[in-house]
Amino acid sequence: MSYKILVADDEPEIRDLLKLYLENEQYKVIEAADGRAALSLLRKDKPDLCILDIMMPELDGYHVLQELRKESNIPVIILSAKDADSEKILGLNLGADDYLSKPFNPLEAVARVNSNIRRFYSLGANEVKAEVIKVRDLSLDPDACILKKGERTIELTSVEYKIMELFMSHPGKVFTKQQIYEHGWGDEYIIADNNIMVCISKLRSKLDEDPSAYIKTLRGLGYRLEV
Repeated sequence: MSYKILVADDEPEIRDLLKLYLENEQYKVIEAADGRAALSLLRKDKPDLCILDIMMPELDGYHVLQELRKESNIPVIILSAKDADSEKILGLNLGADDYLSKPFNPLEAVARVNSNIRRFYSLGANEVKAEVIKVRDLSLDPDACILKKGERTIELTSVEYKIMELFMSHPGKVFTKQQIYEHGWGDEYIIADNNIMVCISKLRSKLDEDPSAYIKTLRGLGYRLEV
């Protein structure tokens, strides 16, 4: 299967560079030069992943991301010249799955695309249908990548989905930050990384008004899904 990637950036050189490397990996690439065009393509062409620049004309990347998350949970990689932690945290908090800081190595960009595609989509036509995982009033369908609370579907990013899959497959088990990070992001854990804290906070707000109703923090140990 050939996955479709949207590259949204107002710099033609960036779009051309990413298109060259991604097409070399057999991805189909569509392009947008501003935020409004990106949002239109996201809705019309239904790409499988989006590389989204933050500073774009018409609509900035944050606005595009907010609108996208109302309709879709496809993987989104933020591309920005801003490498401050606060900018990364804001993007992750709005629902991004990963980020690249300009200037970037195009091989790293391809690796991050591969990683997010691999994590989010089921590969292999002969896979046996996985059973729905149920914990309390939560149900997770591994094949459709859908989490429900009762009859309500909870929209998740790809990282949030992987973390909930980990928790719900082992309810009551305590997972360290390293285990959660390596399962959710697929990268080596960085001790000072605060992506986990942001992601857990977002999951808690999506699951219940009470932040400790489902995911409990065990100080100095990690997190677990309450049963």
